[in-house]
Amino acid sequence: MTDSPKKELVRNTLIIVLIGALLVACFWITSPFLPALIWASMIVIATWPLLVIVQERVKGRRPAVMVMMGLLILIFVIPFTLAVGTIVENAPQLTAIGKQLATLEIPAPPDWVERVPLVGNSASELWQKAAATEQGEFAKRLTPYISEVAGWLVAQAGGFGLILIHFILTLIFTTLLYMNGEAAAKMVRRLAYRIADERGENTAILAANAIRAVAQGVVITALVQSLLAGIGLAVIGVPYTPLLTALIFMLTIAQIGAGPVLIPAVIWLFWKGSTGWGIAMLIWSIFVMSLDGFMRPMLIRRNANLPLLLIFAGVIGGLIAFGVIGLFIGPVLLAVGYTLMIAWIDDDNPQHDSTSIVSTPAPTDE
Repeated sequence: MTDSPKKELVRNTLIIVLIGALLVACFWITSPFLPALIWASMIVIATWPLLVIVQERVKGRRPAVMVMMGLLILIFVIPFTLAVGTIVENAPQLTAIGKQLATLEIPAPPDWVERVPLVGNSASELWQKAAATEQGEFAKRLTPYISEVAGWLVAQAGGFGLILIHFILTLIFTTLLYMNGEAAAKMVRRLAYRIADERGENTAILAANAIRAVAQGVVITALVQSLLAGIGLAVIGVPYTPLLTALIFMLTIAQIGAGPVLIPAVIWLFWKGSTGWGIAMLIWSIFVMSLDGFMRPMLIRRNANLPLLLIFAGVIGGLIAFGVIGLFIGPVLLAVGYTLMIAWIDDDNPQHDSTSIVSTPAPTDE
């Protein structure tokens, strides 16, 4: 004797409600630790191939985990912590620098500016307009923007104690995931397979590849750019070089780039009359800023065979929507959605290869 449809509906409804309440309760309990857990998962996924290499060299998982944690502290945690601490500590100096730049008397542009190919006439015209602007008026226009930028930086980096606690929790979860990474990956793949069979498992693998690609493309590029820019600023003797280097690191992570720091440094050199150093710093700045154009795409495409525009849209959109963690969440969500869309299109049109519409095979070295 089977239950009536009404009883079956009531039972299913109660089961769904209870499961939903259980999930909400679990999320509520673990919500204080979710940011650190998400960060730890991103770090472990991005650096797992390096852990495997280290493990083969040191002949053991525990020594390899110790080496990896030391590398993470040295390469990532210390620079990021110093960057945040430097910005918080020197926020008044940052405002003072901006106000000093706003009150500087801008000289007329040199003759060679107009002879620069493509942009010479426009640059010379803008320079002449800036030089013709009265000193007080120029400072009056820039001061509100300088105060807003400095206030935003302090607001973002002000919770230094919370950031430190967040780093400690992230390191703890990272250690645990390094020790039990295979079991965690197996559970995720089984869950994805349970939800959507082989397609779900492939989507989970694609998400991991997207995380690894963005981590290498964004973070490594930001580290290299800030290091090279800091060397250039130190060589030419720009004041507050550690602060400016930390600011460049934060701006490159946020996908703004090193231009807002390097371009004023070049202008400052020319204003001082150091034409030779100014030209050298201009060439160096162009090289540093151009790393975004080839280094980041190269690192991203090594791990994720996805349209580069999709990755960049995910990085920038994720940053705006979720903050710094959105650098990784955004590309993953877009990659998963893109893959599911392509799979759905292929199901309806099995005779067509829809991937060829949006991408072309990468050239081989043969």
